[in-house]
Amino acid sequence: MPPADILELTATELSRRITSRSVSCRELMQASLARIEALNPRFNAIVSLRESEALLTEASERDAELARGERRGWMHGFPLAVKDLSHAAGLPTSMGSPLSPRSPARADSLHVARMREAGAIVIGKTNTPEFGLGSHTYNTVFGITRNAYAPERSAGGSSGGAAVALALGMLPVADGSDMMGSLRNPAAFNNMIGMRPSRGRVPGDPEQELFFQQLGTEGPMGRTVEDTARLLAVQAGFDSRVPLSAPQPLPSPDALQIDADVQGLRIGWLGSIWPELPLAPGIRELGESALGIFRTLGCEVEPCTLDVPREHNWSAWLRLRQLLVGGKLGAYLSDPKLFAQLKPEAQWEIEQSRHLDAASLYQASLYRSNVYRAFLKLFERFDFVLAPTAQVFPFDAELHWPAEVAGVPSDTYHRWMEIVTPFTLAGLPTLNVRAGFGEGGLPMGLQLAGPIHADLDVLRLGHAYDQACGWASHRPPALA
Repeated sequence: MPPADILELTATELSRRITSRSVSCRELMQASLARIEALNPRFNAIVSLRESEALLTEASERDAELARGERRGWMHGFPLAVKDLSHAAGLPTSMGSPLSPRSPARADSLHVARMREAGAIVIGKTNTPEFGLGSHTYNTVFGITRNAYAPERSAGGSSGGAAVALALGMLPVADGSDMMGSLRNPAAFNNMIGMRPSRGRVPGDPEQELFFQQLGTEGPMGRTVEDTARLLAVQAGFDSRVPLSAPQPLPSPDALQIDADVQGLRIGWLGSIWPELPLAPGIRELGESALGIFRTLGCEVEPCTLDVPREHNWSAWLRLRQLLVGGKLGAYLSDPKLFAQLKPEAQWEIEQSRHLDAASLYQASLYRSNVYRAFLKLFERFDFVLAPTAQVFPFDAELHWPAEVAGVPSDTYHRWMEIVTPFTLAGLPTLNVRAGFGEGGLPMGLQLAGPIHADLDVLRLGHAYDQACGWASHRPPALA
């Protein structure tokens, strides 16, 4: 196949063709490296790229394995660039920070090891904001990652490099992580699919703190919902070293089926979740247009509200995030020279964490519990709920964060992503699906969420919607 045609294949189809040896791993690697060479200098999605000859040699070794009847798994021969917050053995983990060590990681993070065991070839890393803070991918180590559809705009974050690499055909699938929409927001900003799995579905790092770190999770991104589901099946699975990991197994990637009859499913439309939460003009309208597609699929759609005060949700979010970020980065506060090198957003999180006390954290946990209970109440009426993925369209890439949303000033660097926080706090499986394009051709997405551990049900409905909406065919101008 011509290289450009290989990169047009879905990951699901690509895996089939590699297995049947109608496409070789070396051909795929050559095509991917050529696409990276052509577009990455402009978009800056992939960093720490390994040498081409070494990668082509590994790809040829994968082909030789297939010739012997040996197949490692669904990702056999797939080029993989790992989000630069996770470890990939042999590559540095910069976390977008000048303070991170430059020595190569000695071992893979757990989900990276699983992808490598499934046959992936790690080619490099994908860019991320410093320590993953802020849904805009820029840092002083590698610079700005630019939106695949509008290079002067933000790619979102913190999995911005992953989303852009996917959108531009550099990778078949990509890993990411999500605390404050970091798998959802960049997918929405780049017309991709990104999923925050149920809490514990993809186990975290066994070497890190195991019990308080419940806001962030690793997860999959893809160009189709089916590809995203199969990557989740690779990443997911209980690990006894991570006691809060989910025990329910998923089918293997090759056995996974997500085609389903969605007629009669009940969907609650949350809109902006709270009436006073600002949305940029055009976002609500895109969401409401998408409701018609769900109805044509036979779903029942009704407006609904989340019965929890907005200020309680935000208070819980601030305190619990400060606990976790301050806990990980707080040591920098003891060294003024190092602390001064951190981005202002990281400094703010650390400083705020020093004002926390046991009573405020317990209250935050109570508020978080109420958020979960409010969703449980909704799921008595609805099978799924739906809301916009972001409150703004992709903004100027030279900005650090939007100073206002629809004329409402932002009082923190992340207030413009408030709309993702209740889904995170509740630990729900939440899938970004395509909502279409606003004024100026800027992409936007919708958060489709279901009850805890209903990951496959969310993916099945998302798959039916994505096939019907047609937005996947809108390719970035650089590929036109």
